[in-house]
Amino acid sequence: MPVVHTDPATPVHELREVEEGVYAYLQPDGGWCLNNAGIVLAGTGPVLVDTAATETRARQLRSVVGDLSPTPVDLLVNTHSHGDHTFGNYLFEHATVVAHRKAAAEMAEHGLALTTLWPDVRWGHVEAGAPEVVFDDRMTLPTSGFRIELIHFGPGHTAGDTVVWLPGQRVLFTGDLVLSGATPFTLMGSVAGSLRVLDRLRALEPLVVVPGHGPVGGPELLDADAAYLRWVRGLARQGIAEGLAPLALARATNLGPYAQLADSERLVCNLYRAYAEEHGAEPAAPLDIPAVFGEMVDYCGAHPHCAA
Repeated sequence: MPVVHTDPATPVHELREVEEGVYAYLQPDGGWCLNNAGIVLAGTGPVLVDTAATETRARQLRSVVGDLSPTPVDLLVNTHSHGDHTFGNYLFEHATVVAHRKAAAEMAEHGLALTTLWPDVRWGHVEAGAPEVVFDDRMTLPTSGFRIELIHFGPGHTAGDTVVWLPGQRVLFTGDLVLSGATPFTLMGSVAGSLRVLDRLRALEPLVVVPGHGPVGGPELLDADAAYLRWVRGLARQGIAEGLAPLALARATNLGPYAQLADSERLVCNLYRAYAEEHGAEPAAPLDIPAVFGEMVDYCGAHPHCAA
């Protein structure tokens, strides 16, 4: 059974053992910057999948890991470059940080830029992630007790996404390639690429899927995100045919079943990416991120809420 911690002195979090020695660390409600992490109690030392956005949240995660194992975290895998998954890396000083080569480059390029999008968040002391080890396509971690594979399937949420796959347990940590109950986000990645990646994740036949945000599920999470992204791609083709800009199309669109997803304003960003790809842009080709984010704010009528 999951254990939900509601100490008023710390942010709400949930620790769920999804297989023996394998844990999902969840931060409700999974909205902007409320990401998930993973903990694997390998014999060589705990393996941590991602950290958290703020100093308080990252210190809380460190405390939870410490309660599970007296041994410091040995390996820390960042599933991608975004600060909600990387800003707490520095607190795990004994860990070797591993990420995809492109994710490492994005961390160096963007630094703490995420903090400028939500200046009212109490970030505390955070640092841009800095991996010591990078890989390109696949890597098997040097652990005992668990086989842990890192796989890059190409651009999806970002250019440098990594999934953490435990084939023996059939547990998949996806980072933000998969979101549960929240709107997918491809502004720095690819709509078409995400659909290709989701197909390849499905082929792994996972039993447990730990998404980057939101509740743990199974392969149905892959299907739900793929359905949304196909819908976005269809919308983009319609909008281009009608001569509508992405923001205008988003405003004219009835979200239908996707209105219930958290952070539905991401539609604007996803349409910008889909339009670019329909016009021939390569997956993860640079877009004007601040300008597109600004149009998403216009669509909302306010800055998107971040509860980190």
